[in-house]
Amino acid sequence: MSETPRPQGTAGGSRSRHPLPRPGRAFAHMTGASGSGTPHRSDGRPPHTPRGARQPGPGGCPGTTPPVPGQPAFLSGLPRLPGPRGLVALFALCGLVFALVTWQVAAAGPLRRADERLGRALFGRGPTGLTEFLADLGSTAVALPVLAASIAYALWRGGRAALPRVSAAALAMVAVPALVVPLKSWIARTGPLTRDTGYYPSGHTATAVVAYCGAALLLCAYVRRRRWWPGVLALVLTLATGAGLVLRGYHWPLDVVGSWCLCLMLLLLSHRLGLWRRPPRASRVRAAPDR
Repeated sequence: MSETPRPQGTAGGSRSRHPLPRPGRAFAHMTGASGSGTPHRSDGRPPHTPRGARQPGPGGCPGTTPPVPGQPAFLSGLPRLPGPRGLVALFALCGLVFALVTWQVAAAGPLRRADERLGRALFGRGPTGLTEFLADLGSTAVALPVLAASIAYALWRGGRAALPRVSAAALAMVAVPALVVPLKSWIARTGPLTRDTGYYPSGHTATAVVAYCGAALLLCAYVRRRRWWPGVLALVLTLATGAGLVLRGYHWPLDVVGSWCLCLMLLLLSHRLGLWRRPPRASRVRAAPDR
């Protein structure tokens, strides 16, 4: 009888067989289903990221965080912002609140009378030195140097690539007196502790919002870790300015609320035009080749 030939074994005498896949593990180099020998991943993705397809991180630095639709790349560390429709809805909401407040203030409606009662109840509250300091945060002598320093830093870090973002901050600040001064003359609201007119909307509040929020938007592109702190600091400074103006009796509460809505519309408009979305070139670094 002829012997049945035994299969050839390895040096150790064991049969050669393909390794068994482990449950829950991605097998990086298995032969494809078609037998072409092309390696593939168990989740269907290509084994390597194609060159040039990797999304840049904050400020143009290499990274793997994909951009969020409707949100600038430098704000990827913050909670997700609304998309284009959400931004339009927020703009419309601010416009509606601003129109309602302006109408009530100009027509001496019930909302204005309630605002004046609230203001008289708040005037003189808190330490005088602290409230005066908070109110001074909205002066041009304090807010404009902060914005100017942020613009200079952005130009130093980004060069020509930072010009669109710097221009957005500068144009927003230039638009503040162009919008606030005519409204003050048209509405002619008297101040809390004086008979003079021209107190709605608050110019100090508008200056603080645009200066501090514009500086935060410029600095966020160059902060690699904890990118939330410029925006949080700008929000705190803006709220503190409004509180100081009301507690010192320089403005009625609705003067501050109207300026908040007006300047938020201004910043949303500049963001919708895409002026804040372009990453600075100087902060980019050469990406290492994929392996």
